[in-house]
Amino acid sequence: MLRRGCWSLGRPLICLRGGLQAPAQSGRRSLVSCIDPSMGLNEEQKEFQKVAFDFAAQEMAPHMAEWDQKELFPVDAMRKAAQLGFGGVYVRTDVGGSGLSRLDTSVIFEALATGCTSTTAYISIHNMCVWMIDTFGNEEQRYKYCPPLCTMEKFASYCLTEPGSGSDAASLLTSAKQQGDHYILNGSKAFISGGGESDVYVVMCRTGGPGPKGISCIVVEKGTPGLSFGKKEKKVGWNSQPTRAVIFEDCAVPMANRIGDEGQGFIIAMKGLNGGRINVASCSLGAAHASVILTRDYLNVRKQFGEPLASNQYLQFKLADMATRLVASRLMIRSAAVALQEEREDAVALCSMAKLFATDECFAICNQALQMHGGYGYLKDYAVQQYVRDSRVHQILEGKNCQRLFSRMVIGSPLSLACLSLCWLVLRVPSDPVCLLPSSFLFFLTLLWKCFLMPYKSTILGVRRLCFVTRNKLSNHSISTLFLCKL
Repeated sequence: MLRRGCWSLGRPLICLRGGLQAPAQSGRRSLVSCIDPSMGLNEEQKEFQKVAFDFAAQEMAPHMAEWDQKELFPVDAMRKAAQLGFGGVYVRTDVGGSGLSRLDTSVIFEALATGCTSTTAYISIHNMCVWMIDTFGNEEQRYKYCPPLCTMEKFASYCLTEPGSGSDAASLLTSAKQQGDHYILNGSKAFISGGGESDVYVVMCRTGGPGPKGISCIVVEKGTPGLSFGKKEKKVGWNSQPTRAVIFEDCAVPMANRIGDEGQGFIIAMKGLNGGRINVASCSLGAAHASVILTRDYLNVRKQFGEPLASNQYLQFKLADMATRLVASRLMIRSAAVALQEEREDAVALCSMAKLFATDECFAICNQALQMHGGYGYLKDYAVQQYVRDSRVHQILEGKNCQRLFSRMVIGSPLSLACLSLCWLVLRVPSDPVCLLPSSFLFFLTLLWKCFLMPYKSTILGVRRLCFVTRNKLSNHSISTLFLCKL
């Protein structure tokens, strides 16, 4: 009874979906309504969010464990998702895209990730590739590549990382030498999602000298002579999408396949990754949201010492903390998505901050959910362990880039880095308020100094607001009282 009630995802997600639509009937709000992901959305956004939740519950969640165990690439399920417009969410409509905003995209990917985080993460990468071609390609390229990619008749992969250059993307070595009306590519890319299965590879390669200005973006189609793939990697998570090295050996690609101008590749890559960070953070949100719901259900069902675990105040506090982190992460991601859509000057920093914060917090939520399931959480019969494994890699993807970018744009000096690092530690570890005074004072001085000496005042103030909101949490007791009333 316990096993059937807690590990199967279809029914809990359907219940979750129903809870999103139903307001609280009493003075207290349930857990579902308190962490309601539809809060703040307009009616249109709520509609396609519901469509995404429905699809996740019916087409993804029932197969999530099988895809993971058998390492299946769920082509049919993804093509069904594309029929709903999820193959080109923020691609222009004239080439088959849905033409939605970055906020809309985050809402959709969060909902889909509750059904299968790994598969949704690949769909998000595919979307990023289509957006790059749609945004930076010429009309011929847009109409050639985007329509079959938006329907997911064809799949796309993003090729930036190399064996010797991960975070230091500007030092990539894959070369593209011009020969007549072709580029001859030589080199290899590592950890490519969809490698070997995708039909289109958006490749960053070196057409010029060293540094970022020597990089161009070229589309390489599957079947091109000289294109080959390494062995399928065995991974901890993300098993529903294949990961392989992509190898170029005198691979001749028409110059007409270059996206944008020569030397523009690094700019294209970074602009793509700004949205990619929001997307992968949204996938983490979905995993964390599902983990909180599953944990709530488990605590109400599982009994120890004659009482449900939900009556244990320590576990109530833990669940309250998980819910608080979830909502904070969602707000931060959506704020960054709006900034990116509006092309604000602080958008890059906010995207990096949101990805850095949300992927850490959401993995912590999933991990805590597993812990609260006890021994059952460690069994593959229970879905929570898969959310842990699938969300762990989100802290690695683009992580060092985010941290370096964050420190370069926001901090700018060893002194402020030291002060902010100290405050970050204090803010993440519960402690007596009196102990916070010295670090808070240092933080205040650091912010004051930065406002006078550096041109990043608005970003710094954003960091200050984030930190103060993070520290000034509501009472755990009040939150847990709200959250643990049954639906």
